[in-house]
Amino acid sequence: MLLKRTTLLVVLLGALAACGRTEDMKMNPLTPQEENVIVHKGTEMPFTGEYYNFHGKGTYVCKRCGTALYRSEAKFDSGCGWPSFDDEIPGAVQRSTDADGMRTEITCAKCGAHLGHVFLGEGLTLKNTRHCVNSISIKFVPDPPAAPAATTAAVVPPTAAPAAPPTPAARPAPETAVFAGGCFWGVEYHFQKAKGVISTEVGYTGGHTERPTYREVCTGTTGHAEAMRVTYDPAQTSFEDLAKLFFEIHDPTQVDRQGPDAGVQYRSAVFYQNEAQRATTLKLIDILRGKGLNVVTEVTPAGTFWPAEDYHQQYYSKNGHSPYCHIYTKRF
Repeated sequence: MLLKRTTLLVVLLGALAACGRTEDMKMNPLTPQEENVIVHKGTEMPFTGEYYNFHGKGTYVCKRCGTALYRSEAKFDSGCGWPSFDDEIPGAVQRSTDADGMRTEITCAKCGAHLGHVFLGEGLTLKNTRHCVNSISIKFVPDPPAAPAATTAAVVPPTAAPAAPPTPAARPAPETAVFAGGCFWGVEYHFQKAKGVISTEVGYTGGHTERPTYREVCTGTTGHAEAMRVTYDPAQTSFEDLAKLFFEIHDPTQVDRQGPDAGVQYRSAVFYQNEAQRATTLKLIDILRGKGLNVVTEVTPAGTFWPAEDYHQQYYSKNGHSPYCHIYTKRF
């Protein structure tokens, strides 16, 4: 009899515990757009989210389960197009390796809702951390009127673009080339390390909007590509050497995308300065096609090159990281 009573008590306690867990995991209904991001790990378009340019004082909670994730004091403007936080509420956010094997995904620690990705070492705040979060994954709960509203301002260390070294005497004049192959951060990273390169600059070209901003280019309506202009010493390297490097640091078979970055601004293109650059580019494309690569790189006359905002220049040199979209692959 005692055994039966003990067994019954265990069953009842287990049932009560299960009920508690079910209640804890009660989910809020999601719209199809919310489900695409929160459940299927999609990404909303940059600069379109409700909380990108939002400065209210309060707490950001998980859209699906209501768990508190971030305080407004941790929010800062990174210029990336999505809400950015340099710290989470302790224990609220879980980190794991993304499906691409390179980035770090962040999810709600309670219900597993996809939030976005976290990046370290960019030097954008003193905490050196950026939680890049989809607005659609979170909901803002304002502080009560009487609550204190202390904020911690994001501190951006001053940076300065490195000066181009002087042209050595008795050498031919420097020459330039313009390449576009996905996010310009990664393209510039590889070219900065190349022999004979004097300087690099990222910007926008190939479109119709004058003096475009990063935010405008991200809409895909300007026609511009994220591009990189390289100035080099022809006594140490050649346009052909640099063009070969270009084709080996990105996938020239991808249309309007590079890795996880999609959109016309991420297209593969060479903006040639003269007929010699055009002929060399076409020759290299023929070689790659002969090796079985369906190259879709555009070969277009160079137009106006609009330099990008300062925080985009020498991005990886500033934060000490390396790109995840541009991995060198020997092709020539």
